[in-house]
Amino acid sequence: MLKPGSTDFLSNASVLITGGTGSLGVTLTKLLLEKFRVRKIIIFSRDEYKQLQMRHTIADPETRVRYFLGDVRDPDRLRRAFEGVDYIIHAAALKQVPAAEYDPFEFIKTNVVGAENVITAALDLGVKHVVALSTDKAANPINMYGATKLCSDKLFVAANSYSGLKPTRFAVVRYGNVLCSRGSVVPFFQAMRLTGALPVTDKRMTRFWITIAQAACAVLNTLRDMYGGEVFVPKLPSMRIVDLAQAIGPECELREIGIRPGEKLHEVMVPLESARATVEFPDHYVITPDLHRMTRDIYLAKGKLCSEDFQYSSDRNDQWLSPEDLRKSIEEHESSHIRVEGW
Repeated sequence: MLKPGSTDFLSNASVLITGGTGSLGVTLTKLLLEKFRVRKIIIFSRDEYKQLQMRHTIADPETRVRYFLGDVRDPDRLRRAFEGVDYIIHAAALKQVPAAEYDPFEFIKTNVVGAENVITAALDLGVKHVVALSTDKAANPINMYGATKLCSDKLFVAANSYSGLKPTRFAVVRYGNVLCSRGSVVPFFQAMRLTGALPVTDKRMTRFWITIAQAACAVLNTLRDMYGGEVFVPKLPSMRIVDLAQAIGPECELREIGIRPGEKLHEVMVPLESARATVEFPDHYVITPDLHRMTRDIYLAKGKLCSEDFQYSSDRNDQWLSPEDLRKSIEEHESSHIRVEGW
């Protein structure tokens, strides 16, 4: 279970979500409207058609949701959008691993330069808290996408040193594959099931999995609990790719096609090199910043320091997702009902 908590910290607040028309942005918007007394939610994204679709999806009788066309590559547009904003959730990114290998310059412009632009604008406009979304592929990256996200993570952690006397604080939340998100393996397997065969890159492969609702809770937990400079890592179940394929298409043949360029056999969310800075809690880990010892001391007073040989990887997990759990999560997602406990 992800940590529940009070919703009061966002009362009468203005929240902006970059990349807000994505799967997570839509879920966060629904959750904020249903559970929180926010003053305004700003959806900042570059696709006008997705914004139109989201307007038809989101029920907002109080007109608290505003739509702002723009790109994180454009610092002037970000400054205009951040006027009067209290909290920012930075979800905008280019994410497809094969595309990053083919078009690396574009990924750098959005994932790295875009992160710098968000940081600078947030500092200049006095935003309170900024949470950036990361990925398991940013831990010991071997592909271009993971490398750009690791760079982004480092930028957001270091940004706290630039705050000075300003109120702005930055943190990162890192999690694994999101079930049923756009472009993920679950909808791909659902479409391929009609052919009678499902392609798997390697039958030994494992991944961390999180539902859209859990991801939204992890982001909001981070937004509330952060001090500045941390990387929050929720504890998640793993699943073998062959179990996932058999859960979606039990009647299908599995065809092993080999690992793609930039793909790992297993994913890591807390690498060995970060173990000495990682504090464990019942439902998550916090990688504390090296540059801010006071932040680490705060967490050490509350949690348990991990051993120096600790590594949080998908193949050595003590939580595993069963095919039945997976099918239940897919059914809940397809029902369009956000099931969130605690908030």
